[in-house]
Amino acid sequence: MDLKNKVIVITGGASGIGAALARRFAAEQPKHIVCADRDIAGAQSVAAEVGGTAVETDVAKEADIAALIDGVEADIGPIDLFVSNAGIIMDGGVGTSDEDWQRIWDINVQAHIRAARLLVPRMLARGGGYILSTASAAGLLAQIGSAPYSVTKHAAVSFAEWLAITHGREGLKVSVLCPQGVDTPLIADLDTSTVDKDGLLSAEAVAETTLEAISEERFLILPHPEVADYLRQKGADPERWIGGMQRWQARLNGEDV
Repeated sequence: MDLKNKVIVITGGASGIGAALARRFAAEQPKHIVCADRDIAGAQSVAAEVGGTAVETDVAKEADIAALIDGVEADIGPIDLFVSNAGIIMDGGVGTSDEDWQRIWDINVQAHIRAARLLVPRMLARGGGYILSTASAAGLLAQIGSAPYSVTKHAAVSFAEWLAITHGREGLKVSVLCPQGVDTPLIADLDTSTVDKDGLLSAEAVAETTLEAISEERFLILPHPEVADYLRQKGADPERWIGGMQRWQARLNGEDV
C-alpha cells in the first residue's frame, strides 16, 4: 500500500511503536493520521507533530473502539489503514488472576477482533483496506516469565492470519508486526533479561521496517530477522525447541545448566 492520501488510524498512538509509526507514516503524505490512546495528552502531542487528530480511546472497551471508527469515518473519511497497535504486558504464570487474564485479553486480543468486526465489512464493501496488528515475537515463539503475554500474542497472530486467509482474496490486506525487544515504555513492565537476547531496537527502526513491509504488503513483519530462524527451528524440531527454552528458563532462574 502506498500511504499517500490515505486515512490512517493508530491505536496506542501516544508513545512507543504507535508514536513512531505516526511520525514515519506522516512523511509519506497521508490524507490524515489519527492517534488514539487512553493517554490523550500524549496522543495530542504526537498528533500535533504529524498534523493529525487525537482521540481518547480505551481499546479494552468495545464502545470506545466503535466510537473511534465511526467518528473517523464520519468526520474525516473511510479508514484505509487501521493499525491495531495498543497492547500491554505483565509477568505471571499459572497464578495469574482471572482479572489480569481478562484485562490483557481484552486489550491484546479482543481489541483486534472488535476493530475488525466493524471495519472488515466496510473495507470489503468499498473494495479493500488494510489492517496492521501489532503482536510480538512472543506470539510466534514464547515469552518466558509471562503466560498472559505469550498466550494473548499468539492469539493476536492467529487472528491476523485468519483474517488474511479468509478475506485476502476479497481485497483485505493484513500484516502482523512481531518484534522482539523494543526500547519503549512497555519494556519497563517486564524483566529485560527475557527480551534483550538479540538487542533492543528503537521504535523508529521498527517503524521503518513496518513501512517497508506495508509498501510490499507482506503479512509477517519481523524487525528482528533472527526470529525467522527461531521460527524455522521451532517448526523443524519442537522437542528440541522446548528443551532449549527450558534451559534458558533455568539459566534465568540462576540454575547451572
